[in-house]
Amino acid sequence: MKSRLNGMLTIMQRELKAYFVTPVAWVFIIIFTVMAAAFAFYLGGFYQRGIADLEPFFRFHPWLYLFLVPALSMRLWAEERKSGTIELLLTLPVTLVEAIVGKFLAAWLFLGLALLLTVPIWFSVNYLGDPDNGVILAAYIGSWLMAGAFLAIGSCISALTRNQVVAFILSVVVCFGFLLSGLPIVLEAFRAWLPQVFVDGIANLSLISHFADISRGVLDLRDLIFFMLMIGFWLTANAIILQLRKAD
Repeated sequence: MKSRLNGMLTIMQRELKAYFVTPVAWVFIIIFTVMAAAFAFYLGGFYQRGIADLEPFFRFHPWLYLFLVPALSMRLWAEERKSGTIELLLTLPVTLVEAIVGKFLAAWLFLGLALLLTVPIWFSVNYLGDPDNGVILAAYIGSWLMAGAFLAIGSCISALTRNQVVAFILSVVVCFGFLLSGLPIVLEAFRAWLPQVFVDGIANLSLISHFADISRGVLDLRDLIFFMLMIGFWLTANAIILQLRKAD
């Protein structure tokens, strides 16, 4: 167990350093923080609402992640496969699972850092009023968990192809499907030919609905388990795909 943990930490540290060697990390952080603030203040009407909360800020996170997280995840395995460095990576004293989890954790921590840099807006709303900080903290946790789900999907899709652009497009499409799965217009399309139990199952796959529950300050165990299972499922699929394509 200790050797496996050391292997994951080694890969995680290697990947985190790689983010900041190139301008990718700084460009991502700047785009995320600027767009998140712009959406909250201009599209969300942060000041005009006259309410001391961060609902307008978190409202747009799913749509920001829809494009920004696939842009981050598309390189995770597609670049390794295209350059042939995946073989070099797997010659290190780490297992495939350790490499997958290590790369995922590095990217997830990086997303957490980008999210953490938006904390000044939390300070601003406390200066302007008396918000429920417990709800805001829960929303931050929910946002990070949702980012992890997007990232796990993108990591799995990245393992399918050597082309980063293809990985990005496919990741956006799959993530978009999970965002919309709880909308009535989508459910009505399935309700006509699927039993209700399957329609309810599709509705429960909606990332937005689970995030919305947490962002209201309700840290329901079912929502937390959903995000953990979503991450675990896609990372498992990632491992299976890489195992099957190891000889490609």
